[in-house]
Amino acid sequence: MPERPTDLPLKTYTKLMRAAETVTSRVHRPLALHNLTISQFSVLEALYHKGSLCQRDIAAKILKSSGNITMVIDNLEKRGLVRRERHSEDRRYLTIHLTTEGTTLIAQAFTMIAATISSEMAALTPQEQTLLGTLCKKLGLKGGTN
Repeated sequence: MPERPTDLPLKTYTKLMRAAETVTSRVHRPLALHNLTISQFSVLEALYHKGSLCQRDIAAKILKSSGNITMVIDNLEKRGLVRRERHSEDRRYLTIHLTTEGTTLIAQAFTMIAATISSEMAALTPQEQTLLGTLCKKLGLKGGTN
């Protein structure tokens, strides 16, 4: 059977998604040791590396809806890992801060995740990692334009 014009893009997409899902699953496995979901880790990591942020900025950084972020932050706050602070001039504006406990937890979790990522990426040479990064960026920036 002759190949259709869509065969190569579909096969390539399938390989990309399978690889991403497989690597993501292995990379995030250590999160269970800290009783964190991927979304919770992402919020804590954003605060750890960027400092205190409003919920809207956190949602934009981790590519999630602001509604989903509210629930994630609620759960992190219940665990004492973050705290909300209302802006003194505009009470609608909330800034999210890491607590001492949150900082300790994310520092430990991030160290484990970074080591796991390094281990996973070791399947590729440094040149292949650079090429993969370039190709992913190119694909991501296409932005649906045809």
